Amino acid sequence: MSSVSSSSSSSSFVLPVDLSKAYRLLNHGPTVLVSARHAGESNVMAAAWACALDYSPPKLTVVIDKATRTRALVEQSGEFVIQVPTRAQARLVHHVGTHSALNEADKLERAGVEWLELPECDLPLVDGCSAWMACRLVSEPHNQAAYDLFIGEIVGAWADSRVFRDGHWLFESAPDALRSLHYIAGGHFYAIGDAVDVDVDVDVDVEQSQD
Repeated sequence: MSSVSSSSSSSSFVLPVDLSKAYRLLNHGPTVLVSARHAGESNVMAAAWACALDYSPPKLTVVIDKATRTRALVEQSGEFVIQVPTRAQARLVHHVGTHSALNEADKLERAGVEWLELPECDLPLVDGCSAWMACRLVSEPHNQAAYDLFIGEIVGAWADSRVFRDGHWLFESAPDALRSLHYIAGGHFYAIGDAVDVDVDVDVDVEQSQD
């Protein structure tokens, strides 16, 4: 059983996200953390391949390797959490993504993982992230066995209101430390960059002119 401590350091900024907007938490393609708990054991891993899948009910996909302890906990419990870590958590993300609880029993402690406690969710939420999506496993044995591909129905979502509010990311005005991470390889990440906006009305006019 994990002895990782719980924390309320970011809880004062956490607000629920309407499930109809939950897909937006993943639309920009961030590296994510996957956490799960079963029979008192909790674990966290990093995953680079995760994306939104459906709107209603909201669903997502994530690739979880067979060799990970987290995968076993997901399969045994039938539930998991996808969270969006921040630039400030780069070392934590790299550690939990390159070390296994199967051979490092104190992996979470070494990585500096702390839990965020929310009264409406009893799943393991990693503190310090910018967004959290509690998921119920949609069992697809063939996809899981053949492609390591897991589908989750999002049953609860929350975000740090300093960086995501009213259904929109606010990276332009949020502290730089809250920018999302995008993993390449070999410990090399990018943090999300500048926003680029287009005039939606002009775009519509262009599409209509080509019909």
